[in-house]
Amino acid sequence: MAAQIAVLGAGSWGTALALALARNGHQVKLWSHRESQLMEMRLLLGNPAYLPGIVFPPELTPEGDLAALMAFADQVLIAVPSHAFGQICEQIKELIDADQGVAWATKGLAPDSHQLLHEQLHDLLGDRDMAMISGPSFAKEVALQMPTALTVAASSAEFAGCWAELLHGETMRAYTSADLIGVEVCGAVKNVLAIAAGISDGLGFGANARAALITRGLVEMQRLGAVLGAQPETFFGLAGLGDLLLTCTDNQSRNRRAGLGLARGLSREQVEAEVGQVVEGLRSVVEVRGVAAQQQIEMPITEQVYQIAHHGADPLEAVRLLLARQAKAE
Repeated sequence: MAAQIAVLGAGSWGTALALALARNGHQVKLWSHRESQLMEMRLLLGNPAYLPGIVFPPELTPEGDLAALMAFADQVLIAVPSHAFGQICEQIKELIDADQGVAWATKGLAPDSHQLLHEQLHDLLGDRDMAMISGPSFAKEVALQMPTALTVAASSAEFAGCWAELLHGETMRAYTSADLIGVEVCGAVKNVLAIAAGISDGLGFGANARAALITRGLVEMQRLGAVLGAQPETFFGLAGLGDLLLTCTDNQSRNRRAGLGLARGLSREQVEAEVGQVVEGLRSVVEVRGVAAQQQIEMPITEQVYQIAHHGADPLEAVRLLLARQAKAE
């Protein structure tokens, strides 16, 4: 049965998910807060700033009126950067029905508070069904209808199943998970580790170093997840190891490209300007490091990415500090 879906956020990932949902026969409205972008999408029947060459199907239409959008929607999907997630929740607070569930495809933590996004959403929108869509997925490949597998983690099996059914199509397979915390942790930390992989490769350290970094990075991810209440098996699934491998090894990853730029000596601001879109890991590293400090969790790779990106530390010196750590059992 076709649903009416509001997608809040017309960046590359929000647009790609809107396309996938529309191609599955659902009526989808894609929201942007920028009037110039709305006009361009309406005129060109696409989103050339983020996904050039992709034409919107008739089921997908741009929308700029949040009140009209929320009145239209059976289902709500938020797809904005993590630093804007709370702002969107505030904007729809008086417009959303009390029994309306919310899904999101945002990967990161709440700025300043270090909250997981389901905690921030609960604080702002109250008790309701929640789901996060994650997994190894580049927006361009989803838009081009290349095979993709995703994870939908939710507060209830019913809501996870609902969103998995909405997303499931000819080229997309959606799996469900009950581990919302674990999937959120994976989504936030993997971006930080992708920056680290980009730095390593940018310095010319080779495949051995990249493999070691991904493996030890997965350990950091698990440490954080264990303290926050995640399920261990999540870290070896699509949202964990799958997404980590994707973002650490392919240059479609903004975070990996950011690491390559940092290795060349660019500043955080220069890197983001060069990439041309939000680099989530440059922000998430602050929040992940903050949670690790609060919980007294050892995350040395995260710490060095933070020092390089936010304090201009020398990447070569950061690697030396990691290698100089005391030997111990794996």
